[in-house]
Order: sequence, then C-alpha cells, then structure tokens
Amino acid sequence: MYQLLKTEGRAKRGRLTTVHGVIETPVFMNVATAAAIKGGLGADDLMEIRTQVALCNTYHLHVRPGDEIVRKLGGLHSFMKWDRPILTDSGGFQVFSLADLRKIKEEGVTFKSHVDGARIFMGPEESMQIQSNLASTIAMAFDECPSSVAEYEYVKASVERTTRWLIRCRNKMAELNAREDTINKAQLLFGINQGGIYDDIRTDHAKQIAELELDGYAVGGLAVGETHEQMYHILDVTVPYLPVDKPVYLMGVGTPQNIIEAVDRVSISLTAYIPAGTEDTEICIPAGGRSISAVPPMKRMKDPLKKAAAVRSAGKGIPGPISATS
Repeated sequence: MYQLLKTEGRAKRGRLTTVHGVIETPVFMNVATAAAIKGGLGADDLMEIRTQVALCNTYHLHVRPGDEIVRKLGGLHSFMKWDRPILTDSGGFQVFSLADLRKIKEEGVTFKSHVDGARIFMGPEESMQIQSNLASTIAMAFDECPSSVAEYEYVKASVERTTRWLIRCRNKMAELNAREDTINKAQLLFGINQGGIYDDIRTDHAKQIAELELDGYAVGGLAVGETHEQMYHILDVTVPYLPVDKPVYLMGVGTPQNIIEAVDRVSISLTAYIPAGTEDTEICIPAGGRSISAVPPMKRMKDPLKKAAAVRSAGKGIPGPISATS
C-alpha cells in the first residue's frame, strides 16, 4: 500500500508498505545486480547506512546462479541474508543492452547468454516466473527499452507491444501469487512507461498503463543516449499522466545531479540507482562549487580495511557529505 504524505510543487513524499518492510520515498535504490553490491559491501554494511531497498537483476540471476537454485534456497532474501525490500528488474533492459545477442518477437525475446552463448528465451510469462522464483518484493514488468535514436514508427510499435506484454505480466503474476508453493504471494508489480524521446508516445502510453491500476509505475528508457535536457523534458510531460497515488520509479538514472532534478522537478517517488561501481555512496557538494560527486559513506563504515579503501578512492578535500540514503 502506498500512502502519499506530502507534496511540494510536483515533488512528493510517500510511504510504501510491503511484505518486507516500509520504504520511505523519495528513496535511493542500491544496485545488487547479481544479489551482491560491488566493492565488498555486505548486507550488514547496507543496513548500517540505512539502505531501504536493494535492486537485483532478473536476467543476470537467471543466467547465474539460476533462479531455480535461488528458489530452493528460499528466495533472494534468504540467499542474500537481507530482510528488507528487494526490487527485481525484469530483464527487459537486456533487450536493449544485449542488442547484438537477441531477437525480438511478439512472444518474447531470444537471447544469447553473455556468459557462455547459450540460447535463452524470455517473455512476459517467463520473466514473471523467474521473479516469482526470486521472491522479490517488487517485480518489474517485462518490456523493451528502445534506443533513444530509434525511428518514431519503431518506437511506436515497440511501445504497443510493451503494453500487450504488460497485460500478460499482470495476468501471470496474479496466477503465480495465487499458488500455494509461491514464496512471496504478496509480490507487487510495477508497469513501465516507454516511448523514447517522443512526447506523444510517452503520454499516450502513460495514460494506457495508468488504467491498469498496478501497484506502481516506472519511467524507463532514459539515460540511454539522450541529453539530460531531453530526459528532464520527458519526465515533465510524462509523469503528470501517471497516478499520483502510486509510487513512480525512474529507472536507470542515478547521478547525484539526476537524483536532485528527478525528485525536485517531477513526481518521482522511487528514484533510480547510481551505475555499478559507485553504489552505496554519499552525495558531496564542494563548498562554493556547483559540481556534485559521490563517495563511499565513510563515516558509517566500521570495518577499518573498508574505511581505508574508501578514503583512498574518495581523494582529498571533499567536504560536507549528505547521505544519499537518508
């Protein structure tokens, strides 16, 4: 259940109550692609810095170690020794990022594994099954993420297919959540808005998926080649057509500047993540300067070896950390 607590302009503060705990929004999601944060951080470290939710990737966990193995171990929470919310990406981004290794059809997408070249098929039903096996708190609908430079007609057709896939995801999740052997019968489903940099496709799609009354929504297909100005414009024109009483997640975007702009300029209640290698950071604004950088949260680190490594990577003269996870 999502509770809207306060609005200020187009920004909003809310509270999402899930089976694995409460998420106060806006929130920064730490990226644990393969069920672990890069850089030697464990679940205890994330709890120390008050991380609310972790993000894991469906495709990568399906490939290795395998979602069936994770299921046999009790799901991601048991596998990771993590008792707070987890969001799993659907695998849809790999439709974009593994463009040279995939083929898209109405039924779904055929991949070549980036690990060993093995053939993998994933459609809406398969993605929902994998995410149910992983037993995440929030599952993302399977979609295609078109390139920012894709032609208008291609993007339009892609988004229409993504809408059909979303309905199939919703139906499959309802079936899975009703099964007795499902680990998390209260798994939530977020639908994803796509449309490249085309205003009319974006807004039409937002209107269509809003009618499905999902648990939450996301704006995807950004930070894939467009300028920051184009990104912010798309958020400005799109988000007003998504339900104000539901959480909205900005996918794949997470530099400190992006986070501030997203929270302040549009009604984003689940902000996205900083790319791999800079997770679990604090936002640092140099005194008198306009630039913003991200460094590890040293003041909450207890392990002296990790703290020493963080100091070396952070460099010198960075004042006034402001926690990205507070």
